[in-house]
Amino acid sequence: MKKRILALLLAASMSLGLAACGGGGGGTTETTPGGETGSGGETSSVELSLWSFNIGGFTDAAAWDSIVAAFEEANPGIKVTVTPINYQDGDQKLTTAISSNNAPDIIFEGPERIVGNYAREGLMVDLSDLWTASGSDISEGISSVSQLDGTYYMYPLSVAAHCMAINYEAFEAAGALQYIDEETRTWTTDNFVKAMEAIRDASANGTINITVPGIIYCGAQGGDQGTRALVNNLYSDYYVTEDGSSYNANSANNVKALTLLQEMVNNKSMSANASFAASDELQAFANQTCAVTFCWNYSNYTQYAEQTQFTPFAMAFPSDDGEPELEMAGPYGFGVFNNKDEAKIEAAKKFVDFVCNDQTAGTEAVKTTGFFPVHADWGDVYADAEDAEVRAPFALMSDYLGRYYALTGGWTEQRALWWPMLQAIMTTGADVQTAADDFVTQANANIG
Repeated sequence: MKKRILALLLAASMSLGLAACGGGGGGTTETTPGGETGSGGETSSVELSLWSFNIGGFTDAAAWDSIVAAFEEANPGIKVTVTPINYQDGDQKLTTAISSNNAPDIIFEGPERIVGNYAREGLMVDLSDLWTASGSDISEGISSVSQLDGTYYMYPLSVAAHCMAINYEAFEAAGALQYIDEETRTWTTDNFVKAMEAIRDASANGTINITVPGIIYCGAQGGDQGTRALVNNLYSDYYVTEDGSSYNANSANNVKALTLLQEMVNNKSMSANASFAASDELQAFANQTCAVTFCWNYSNYTQYAEQTQFTPFAMAFPSDDGEPELEMAGPYGFGVFNNKDEAKIEAAKKFVDFVCNDQTAGTEAVKTTGFFPVHADWGDVYADAEDAEVRAPFALMSDYLGRYYALTGGWTEQRALWWPMLQAIMTTGADVQTAADDFVTQANANIG
């Protein structure tokens, strides 16, 4: 597979809902970072608001306490207040905040929102100076999606790759381990087909207690990165054309992949479920109803660890050449809203620099996300962790990162179209080329 990690700095005319629960931007233009004395003789201070999406372990304000305390100790003139938001209503809260001129000073999220939405709407501060000072060891794939038209609006903290997993013991009993490379966690498309057939046959003759080999979930968009990666990798294609001008599900290789999966459903070496989203498939994997999951990462490993009475073995998605390209789980980092207060902007940039570039604070923050640092110079931040051995496969997956698609225009709208297309192909026997053409026509209408 031709490895190219290129920027997709595309128009993302997505009307995002964002609203605010609480005050985002107080302070006056007289305040100065660092606690200098103002003209009235009193010590000035800057109060910053950080809104944090629930990324990894950052599920509540308390998760930020030690990081904020360390920053405030190093910068006594700056106070940071954290407001946690989630993916259920966070966009709506941010929209309301922005429309009422009460946006937070700092946002913790990924490029889809920070760059693809807020920066494109002219709402964000240029962070290029942070990149010039400290971003030299961050990969091109990450730096390219942190900018818009050459200006950096996001500074990243952590990154990981979405992958899949197999039930190791079921594969072993079915004689299917011969079809995977256990060291690199990769396999070819041909071997994937053989492995799924081996699981099917072992289940049929009672060798293993597995109901179905694997489930193509197509009942909702949750976890859709898994089914996208499965389709795109099977014959080494991409979800979006290289120039970002079109979605690509109807390309010859993607249609070939969709056709293969349809054939596997028909011969029962795979199944499809029109009522399942990824969470349902993950539960079926944990229950040993199916032998693989297409929606795996370290977070899911920890969530289902107590339920799994087997070894979930992380794997890259199968590809015809054995060289997978995985979707990023992130990268996640910070953006600074331009609230027209220079003291706040400078203080906010100090906070971003501290969390992302101070290795002590940054390592703690990275570990809280559960992902891996974007700074190559930081090495393995989990080397001394009790679960270092468990994390190692997920670190390996970062070597297989591919292009980041989520800045393509109409991204939100196309997600609502992907799973109905899969549902039609996998559960009703729809003509693959026709269904893929219809998907691309509808998805492209929203690119802008």
